Amino acid sequence: MTASGPHAGRTSEIWDRLRHVIDPELDESVTELGFVTGVEVDAIDHVHIQFRLPTYWCAANFAFMMADDMRAVVSALPWVRGVSVVLGEHMYADKINEGISQGLSFQETFGSEATGDLSEVRRTFLLKAFQRRQEALLSQLMVRGYTAERLVTMILAELGALAVEREGQDLVGRYLERREIVGPCSSDAPAFLSAEGRRLPAEGLETYVRGLRRVGVNAEFNGALCRGLLSARFDMTTPLPERPKMNPS
Repeated sequence: MTASGPHAGRTSEIWDRLRHVIDPELDESVTELGFVTGVEVDAIDHVHIQFRLPTYWCAANFAFMMADDMRAVVSALPWVRGVSVVLGEHMYADKINEGISQGLSFQETFGSEATGDLSEVRRTFLLKAFQRRQEALLSQLMVRGYTAERLVTMILAELGALAVEREGQDLVGRYLERREIVGPCSSDAPAFLSAEGRRLPAEGLETYVRGLRRVGVNAEFNGALCRGLLSARFDMTTPLPERPKMNPS
């Protein structure tokens, strides 16, 4: 049943924002993965979000990052007066929910239990996402006949202006979302760099791309595993309440 009433449009905005929150390990949207189970906007413009994860013991740092990212993207909406993000059925749910509600960092929330810097963990998985997206885009462009020499000399302005079909446009867009993680993104900057920020050589480019494919295969396997575990743990046959659609502008 589609939401109606004075908060229907605002609920749509929340779902749209949450679509951009990514599981750091899988590089997929938390909404597409089925993690978010409820969004509500109350009478005083406080937003209440509920989410779940595939297993009771999913890594606490990943769970915390997703919850904190949800709070951040929704809080950025000018009309939002408060955000509650609640993780359910997880071994650290109480601790994570309390930390998020108080605006604490992962280290502040878990104290001596926290291992490693969350920003370093985030960067590690952003780099993996960058490599996965780069492999998908380079593979597509090679199939379309772009030579190694052309690809390694391409600049960002040229990449953004490529005349490609819808699938290719989506691949370019997704790649550009992560490109800044490895180097400057001025219009004349190289379109393709390594994870270390170095320009790719033409010689051996195909071998380089095949090597990146291992990153993608691993992420695809983990994604399939998580979907299977989520389906086994929760009732996935009964659809969640229909998400209200954004009105065209």
